[in-house]
Amino acid sequence: MGLSVQQIEAATAALAAADARLGAAIARLGAPPPRIRSRGPETLLRAIIGQQVSVKAAASIWARLEALVGGDAGDVAALAALPVDALRGAGLSGQKASYAHALAGAVLSGALDFGALPADDEDAIAALTAVKGVGRWTAEIYLLFAEGRGDVFPGGDLAVQIELARLLGAAERPGERETRRLAAPFAPHRGTLAMLCWHSYNSSTL
Repeated sequence: MGLSVQQIEAATAALAAADARLGAAIARLGAPPPRIRSRGPETLLRAIIGQQVSVKAAASIWARLEALVGGDAGDVAALAALPVDALRGAGLSGQKASYAHALAGAVLSGALDFGALPADDEDAIAALTAVKGVGRWTAEIYLLFAEGRGDVFPGGDLAVQIELARLLGAAERPGERETRRLAAPFAPHRGTLAMLCWHSYNSSTL
């Protein structure tokens, strides 16, 4: 589902009004583009596969995985039936193969129900991170892009840390705790703040 263009534009206007430094960046860059993903296991599995690998490598692994499961990597029954060696042959590490199986098992058993995640963001993060291999960053990315939860803020993201420091004029890149502290005054628009950070980071690396 993700945040719509209209939601992002409204949140961006609020951020610009709240802080002149963000306002200057928004005037220069424009609003960040939407990042809309489908709700369900496919998006979470994509996030797991994307952990600590390049975008290009993740896309290559995903294409091979889809071929293995007949074109639908969101088919958790097919995913659960694949042996670890087959998943490793698609490019997953042994650890990520175990994570993929854990996700499939959680969905098949009903332990994880994407249609019934708690309304409270922290409770939803806890439900997702109960699955082996799903850390806080992965859960936050899912909730922001697939659920459109506008105040979810992935403060552990390296690009968010780098760019928030730059946008707010900090002397050095903050750690996760400090990044979350810096973002706190911008609730309930911290999801768009993270997207603005990625937008600025990508623009600076073009």
